[in-house]
Parts: sequence; structure tokens; C-alpha cells
Amino acid sequence: MPIEEPMLCLRGITKVYEMGDQLVQALDGVDLDIYRGEFVAIMGPSGSGKSTLMHIIGCLDTPTTGSYKIDGIEVAEMDEFELAHIRNRKIGFVFQGFNLLPRTTALENVELPLVYARRKDRTERAIAALERVGLGDRLDHWPNQLSGGQQQRVAIARALAPEPLLILADEPTGNLSSLQSEEIMDIFQNLNDEGITVVMVTHEPDIARHAKRIVTIRDGRIVDDEPVTERIYAREALAAMMAEREREQKRRLEVQMQQV
Repeated sequence: MPIEEPMLCLRGITKVYEMGDQLVQALDGVDLDIYRGEFVAIMGPSGSGKSTLMHIIGCLDTPTTGSYKIDGIEVAEMDEFELAHIRNRKIGFVFQGFNLLPRTTALENVELPLVYARRKDRTERAIAALERVGLGDRLDHWPNQLSGGQQQRVAIARALAPEPLLILADEPTGNLSSLQSEEIMDIFQNLNDEGITVVMVTHEPDIARHAKRIVTIRDGRIVDDEPVTERIYAREALAAMMAEREREQKRRLEVQMQQV
């Protein structure tokens, strides 16, 4: 049988920035393979290079040297127009700050990348994407009418609508409560179970343990790359959180009854 080729293949990736008269090396010889259907978390301290690596993976930036292939296509030396084409066709982005248009409904936000792609079926596809993340009843809501967790679901639906090869999530739970974070991770785990490749940057070890593999970067180099041995399953965590919430409500009610 033929050997499976990685969906993302990075070899000898370096990135050097000019800051005044100084050169800063953000990445220093990164080799990384990510295969179709994986769920990978990228971790590292501030300034480690993880955000630069994410930008290169997402074709938001190009390496100084090295090779980067997406689905067999070399993108390391593409110009901005070519990179935009790859981003629009192959990558869906989810950000910490949601990046929703405030005066636009949930449905219209999700339709946006399909408008740019000139898809005639954009409304049907956007509705399907919102239903997929549990927001089929929030189509006409504005972002300020939605909770933080719901806004992030809209952002995930927007990333899903063009049917990308890859979902890139940059600190997707950074602005959310513990309960909302588990709800979002449940969506990512479900999407990954359906075969969608997910790459996520996070600084939270517990969030990283929702993935199947953790890549740790420090000083621009990958220092660890291991499968997750004690994975957190969001559905189980949500059930435990809801059970604890019910117990707490019961305790409060008992205290109130005793005070009557």
C-alpha cells in the first residue's frame, strides 16, 4: 500500500523579522508533518514562535527559508494573491476575538466567505453550518444578542461553510468561561470525529489535552511532539460540570429551606 502523504508538510522552516537594525529569529528550523484527520494542539510560552508558526501554517505569512506544502502544493514562495487563494479554498480560521461583524446577523456573518467565493448556494450552506454548531435558531441574531460561546460558534460555522481542508483555531477559548470552553471543544472534537483536520494554538494545558497530539515549541524550535495520553473528552467534562452545578443548586436550596 502507498505511504500516506502528510496534508501539511513543513521542512526547515525559519522566520526572521527585522526590528529596527536588529534581526529577530522567530522560527529556527521547524520540521512538522500533520496528517489528514488529526487534531493537533500547538503550545509554547509567550515569544516561543507558536503564533508565527500558526501564521505560516495558515498562509497569513511566508517563511524566510524552508519548504511548506499544503495537500502537496508548495506555498512557501507564493505571493499574496496566491496565498489568499489557498486560504479561501483550503483553510478555515477561528480566532480568540471571534472577529464577527457587529452590525451583521449570524447568518450574514457565516455567508461572508461564500460571498467572496461567489457561491450561489451561500445561504443554504451558511444555514447548514450554523445548524451544525447548534445555532439553527439564532440565524437572525446580532453578535451583541449572543453569548461569548455562541459568538464563537458563529465563528466556527463561518470557518466551516466553505468546506476547508483544515480548521485553524488561535486561542479559541481564551475569552470564554470554563463551561463555554468545554462546549467549544466539544464542537471541535465532534468535527474532528467527522474527519476534519484541526490545528489549535493554546497556552492552556487542559485545553490542549482535548486534542490528540501536542506539539510544544520553545525559542523557535519544536522541543516536544507527543500523542495525548490522558485526553479530556468535552462531552464527559460537560456532563460532570452540569452535575456539579445541579448539586450546588440543590445545596443552596437546602440552605434556604433551613433558614425559613
